[in-house]
Amino acid sequence: MNIDWAALGSVFLIALVAVAALTSLFAVGVRGLAARTTAREGGGSGGAALSGAVVCFAVCVAVVGYGIYLIVAG
Repeated sequence: MNIDWAALGSVFLIALVAVAALTSLFAVGVRGLAARTTAREGGGSGGAALSGAVVCFAVCVAVVGYGIYLIVAG
C-alpha cells in the first residue's frame, strides 16, 4: 500500500480553505439579516443588507449543491 502524501495534503488544504470560506460567507449572510433587522427597527428599509444576505446564502447553496453533484456523479 502506497500513500500519495502530497495529494492527501493538497486535498486537506483545499478542503480546509473551502470550509473556512463557506463558513465565513454564511456568517456574512447571517450578519446581513441582522443588519436588516436593525435597519428596520430604526425606520429604514434594510434592502441592501437583505440583498447581500440573499446573495451570500445563494452562493452557499450553490457550493453545497455542486459538492453533492460531484459526489453523486463521480
